[in-house]
Amino acid sequence: MRKLFGYILSPLTIVAFFLALLIFHPLQWIAYKLFGYAAHKKVVDFLNLCLLRTFYLTGNRVIFINKQNLPIGRPIIFMANHQSLADIPPLIYYLRKYHAKFISKIELTKGIPSISYNLKYGGGANIDRNDSRQSVTELVKLATRMKENKWSTVIFPEGTRSKNGIVKPFQVGGIATILKKCPEALLVPIAINNSWKLTQNGFYPLNTFTKATWEVLEPIEPNGRPAEELVKEAEIRIKEALNQVAPSPLKGEL
Repeated sequence: MRKLFGYILSPLTIVAFFLALLIFHPLQWIAYKLFGYAAHKKVVDFLNLCLLRTFYLTGNRVIFINKQNLPIGRPIIFMANHQSLADIPPLIYYLRKYHAKFISKIELTKGIPSISYNLKYGGGANIDRNDSRQSVTELVKLATRMKENKWSTVIFPEGTRSKNGIVKPFQVGGIATILKKCPEALLVPIAINNSWKLTQNGFYPLNTFTKATWEVLEPIEPNGRPAEELVKEAEIRIKEALNQVAPSPLKGEL
């Protein structure tokens, strides 16, 4: 039945989603060229509010839970599991006061209305996966901006999306590079649940009447600990939140 409703309702979401991208592309250009970063960011924030609201056209629900008292004015590395492209708009919008920037493939900086423009000028890192030197350089530049501007970043340490919601092993490289340049950054895990179901049939039909949640978990103070240890702890906390692993003694020792 959900799939049947998907065939009926998906066109509404798809049209609304791409219409928002088309409308906000020139608005981003005007805001950035005439008024600078702050105005551009407000346009991007509102764009992503509109994008996540399009999910509701298929009867889906987006629930973002943040019970943590996270600091403003301190760099933060948000580490989330990655389930679908639907993960991104809620993260941008609900983490907007932390100026969270994304690490993206350089190919995405061309050809996509609104998204490509924001990736080019929004302050994130656009990496070439075939050029390790360029990738490290981009991450170092991002870490420098985080340190200087007290910005944050969102990283998907799995490296690729999980098609069934099962968390894949976290990779350390990008986080370790950022921590070397910005060691004061706070690490914050985010557990994303069921967003993979929104697109489990592809983009047509979209799934319907599904509840997806984004939950900000307890932050992790780096305190000079090895990046491998910090990333593993974040991975375990996310798996615990998603009921994919037995409770770990690591959490009780903190």
